[in-house]
Amino acid sequence: MIGIGIIGAGHFGTVHAKAIAATRGLRVAAVCREDAAAAQTFAREHGGNVHTDWRAVLDDPAVDAVVIATPHHLHAEMAVAAAEAGKHILLEKPMAPTIAECDTINAAAQQADIQLMVGHVMHFARPCLIAREILNSGTLGQPVLGSSWMIKLWMEANRRPWHLSHASGGGMLMTAGIHALDRLVWLMGGEIAAVSALSGNWFHRQEADDSALMLLRFTDGRIGQVASIGYRDGAVSFAMDLVCEGGTLRIDFEHGVSIGRGGTWTPMAHSADPDWMQRAVEAEWRAMAAAIKGNTPVPVDGAYARHLIACLDAANRANTERREIVLTRSG
Repeated sequence: MIGIGIIGAGHFGTVHAKAIAATRGLRVAAVCREDAAAAQTFAREHGGNVHTDWRAVLDDPAVDAVVIATPHHLHAEMAVAAAEAGKHILLEKPMAPTIAECDTINAAAQQADIQLMVGHVMHFARPCLIAREILNSGTLGQPVLGSSWMIKLWMEANRRPWHLSHASGGGMLMTAGIHALDRLVWLMGGEIAAVSALSGNWFHRQEADDSALMLLRFTDGRIGQVASIGYRDGAVSFAMDLVCEGGTLRIDFEHGVSIGRGGTWTPMAHSADPDWMQRAVEAEWRAMAAAIKGNTPVPVDGAYARHLIACLDAANRANTERREIVLTRSG
């Protein structure tokens, strides 16, 4: 059994704990939360040794791998230390708030020869996987233009003060809009060459953004757009349209996947999943377990996750400088 240490045994740590329990060959070996009473409660439900200092998780001999589900600005220090301790890492998205921190994490993981996967859960969600199969079949041809959006309530119950500041890796785009960016980049199957963007605060008084619009230029000339909007009140909309050479493809997390041809939308059967998030995290852990046991590449590596952070960095610069930002070759 592979022992997993959960660093950040809170809201999303619970999702991970349930997924670990559902994955053959894995067990929760340790949990960490600064609040000792909350950590004890978490461990009573999900198992594992209790720690209030994340460094103690890395010293725990029962731990073979860790999931880091902490505030974004803590990712780099924790991931580097985990790699140096020889622990495999599932690092929650975003990888880190800055490109430099991503580079540091990747270098540490490579030096330690451990498995590092970044938790971009879209790669394991049923609607996205079905869309991927359709695209790979070639029946619609290559996607030429994509539009992806995440429109949701920003001030959810799990929102914390660090979410409201860029300095701590907060903001709607880094926190939630990154899902829309990831889905677009992954399913269009290319790298971004340049980014234009507008971002700011239209619904909340905070330092970090609550809304942003991005225009993306791929290296091969294709284009895309991303909307990241954290409203004050409304109804969630999390969907994506791909306009391909031979038809259109819509991915909707409420209604599933549909193909557009001849002026008609045709829904794909069984392409929606009301519990998609939990199932996707379970699939994420199955992939992580396979990588650890078989020493095979993880599906979402640090280089890909770094590229997304480079896109967000370019978006911030584009908004500030009011111009399109060209990514460097390493971006």
